[in-house]
Amino acid sequence: MGTLDGTRVIQLGGIGPVPFAAMLFADMGADVLRIDPPGTPPERALGANARGVQSLVLDLKKPGAAEVLLRLAAAADVLIEGNRPGVAERLGIGPDACFARNPKLVYGRMTAFGQDGPYSRSAAHDINVIAVAGVLEPLGPPERPPVPPQALVGDFGGGGMLLAVGVLGALLEAGRSGLGQVVDASMAEGSALIGTYMYEMQAQGMLQGGRGSTLLDGAAPFYGTYETADGKYVAVGAIEPQFYAEFMAEMGIDITGMPSNRDTRNWPELKMRLAEIFKTRTRDEWCARMAKRSTCFTPVLSPLEAPQDAHNRARAAFVERKGITQPAPAPRFSRTPSKAGEIPAALGAHTDAALARAGYTTDEVAALRTAGIVH
Repeated sequence: MGTLDGTRVIQLGGIGPVPFAAMLFADMGADVLRIDPPGTPPERALGANARGVQSLVLDLKKPGAAEVLLRLAAAADVLIEGNRPGVAERLGIGPDACFARNPKLVYGRMTAFGQDGPYSRSAAHDINVIAVAGVLEPLGPPERPPVPPQALVGDFGGGGMLLAVGVLGALLEAGRSGLGQVVDASMAEGSALIGTYMYEMQAQGMLQGGRGSTLLDGAAPFYGTYETADGKYVAVGAIEPQFYAEFMAEMGIDITGMPSNRDTRNWPELKMRLAEIFKTRTRDEWCARMAKRSTCFTPVLSPLEAPQDAHNRARAAFVERKGITQPAPAPRFSRTPSKAGEIPAALGAHTDAALARAGYTTDEVAALRTAGIVH
């Protein structure tokens, strides 16, 4: 039994943050039903983020389809959707319609910029929302344009992760009040929230030098990545004095009489010196040497290498579902562990079962199929 065992979640299709949030709920034991329109490409809907969910195909543009969704929502605890503002209302499945059937429902809404405001109806992807949030501009080396971080910040961190946090908070409150509410999750606002430390650094005047000039963006010689003799990379995070001293000693550099490691005037020269030293050994040779010391030093692993890492294997940090190697559920619970469920075999594989749980008879389901409402 997971922490959300017995919780019913409806996920209205989508890509990126909404499926990711749904996967988190499913990992924690929730009964998640993903609803897609007919014609949805299976590869879009049945990837790693679909683990543990059930699949129903419903054509919400058909007359009578909204009633099916509302009937499902009446027995649910959570509904999450990622449509642009106003779309769900036009389909007849907006918050007010759902609350009329189920006042305790938590209605999670995931958009790029929120439900209102000048940008609310604008089309956008991860790169756009983190640009507006102020967290893209500081990313990357100084001689290049800002570097987008693989959709990790806007879609999944500021988007799906904070949508899940908001829904969980609303669920707790609904348990006390007996009333649901709308969770307005904006990828841009969530990304800005993740960047709180950047704004703290800005207030302290630590970002005035631009990209590639601060302690944590690769400018510091003791906090960054270095190429090794075999063309691979290592990561160094020796910020604190004790870690810095151990790191420099293993690199064969005597820091006696050298400026403080916080003296930025020394950074470029020292970084070049360290880069030359690192190219004298392979990544694994450096890792073996640094294992003897406490230096905040690790290999830089690719997504192919990470599942084979000794620590990750010992912790079973990765699982395989439907031939896809993917991260295992996190965080870990001591009494009610999460579980990575199976990926549905096909779109609509659970249509009949989901409708039966909602009280539809066999004849009613057959009628819905004949009308093209469900598939």
